[in-house]
Amino acid sequence: MKKFLLHIIGVFTVLLFATFSLVAQSSTKKQLPDVELKFGKGLQILAADSSMALKIGFRFQSLFNSERSLADGAEWQSNFLIRRARLKFDGWAFNPNFVYKVELALSNRDLSSSSDFEVTSGAPKIILDAVAKWKFHKNFTLWVGQTKLPGNRERVVSSQKLQFVDRSIVNGTFTADREMGVQLRGKFKSGKMVIKPMASLSFGEGRNTTVANIGGSRVMGRVELLPFGEFTSKGDYFEGDLKRENTPKFAFGASYSYNEGTPKQKTTGKFLIDEEGNYFDHNLETFFIDMIFKYQGFAVMAEFADNKVVGRDVNADFRSTLVDANGRSYFTGQGINTQVSYLLQNNLELAARYSRIMPDTEVSFAGINEYTFGLSKYVVGHNLKVQADVSLIDKTGASHNKLRYRLQTEFAF
Repeated sequence: MKKFLLHIIGVFTVLLFATFSLVAQSSTKKQLPDVELKFGKGLQILAADSSMALKIGFRFQSLFNSERSLADGAEWQSNFLIRRARLKFDGWAFNPNFVYKVELALSNRDLSSSSDFEVTSGAPKIILDAVAKWKFHKNFTLWVGQTKLPGNRERVVSSQKLQFVDRSIVNGTFTADREMGVQLRGKFKSGKMVIKPMASLSFGEGRNTTVANIGGSRVMGRVELLPFGEFTSKGDYFEGDLKRENTPKFAFGASYSYNEGTPKQKTTGKFLIDEEGNYFDHNLETFFIDMIFKYQGFAVMAEFADNKVVGRDVNADFRSTLVDANGRSYFTGQGINTQVSYLLQNNLELAARYSRIMPDTEVSFAGINEYTFGLSKYVVGHNLKVQADVSLIDKTGASHNKLRYRLQTEFAF
């Protein structure tokens, strides 16, 4: 019996080694995908036949928010939430000239809606970006799908790469945000100077619009000038001088948007309807100018926005022309935002911001002056950081100013 068991064990051992040998041989014949995982760079996969590349990333922001009126006896109102949670996929297919990006929103705040029709119809807002990019010429790339429009710089900078807890009130009021459409983007060099022209054609009513699209459109153009050449690591599209530029770097940008026949008070706002139930269809014209400067840890960024209704005599009788059945109107007016920062050697950053919005008429929103001081600790750049800011909010018509304190952590792999 013992000899029989030894014989069985011997046969099993031979078969086991033979199996391992075959597996080893097959693995040498079939090349496996190239996989790399690095914090802040996500999970990167290159197909064995180099037919495509994929990067998977995830990030989330944990936010504590507390605010109170400066009136005597007022109490702090506080909440804690996951401000953003994003799942991202990007890479290329066929060859590196065909690029794609998909970004999904997962937090309640990301999925909440300010639009009446999005709420009643259950229109999903999970898709932020779903865009394909084809570099068909050394100077030009064609974008097709839903993504950020070539608007103001603060909006195009990722929410992951801000130096304050969130964007300014100017961006929140006047930004063009994301839409479905096509874009053409170029890049040229003239000596040191870099010139980036951009143009887009989109539906004009924000992202994921599945109902109440009345057939309007938005045409948008932008040009950026970088007279001293490119920023280190595309530093013109993240806030704060985390790369500590060795030489002064400066970028100037200007955008123009013509939104034809839009029924929305702003890109991320509500639909406007008259007493007969008809959608508004006025034309909106928006102009942005912005700049960013960085040098040895010092950074300055500034923006101006102007938004107005055009094509009709809206001044003759404003209330009957631009105020809907619910007493709402378009968000028209001007805004300015300026912010300055300095990054210490220990990657602690001090920043200050002044923002102001000036409505043409205070029907749907009031004028605001906001003064903000921020403090950020960058552990691994914008991928792992802790940020806090304190704001004094002076709102037109309010009996007292408001004080706001926010604390946020960012984690992105």
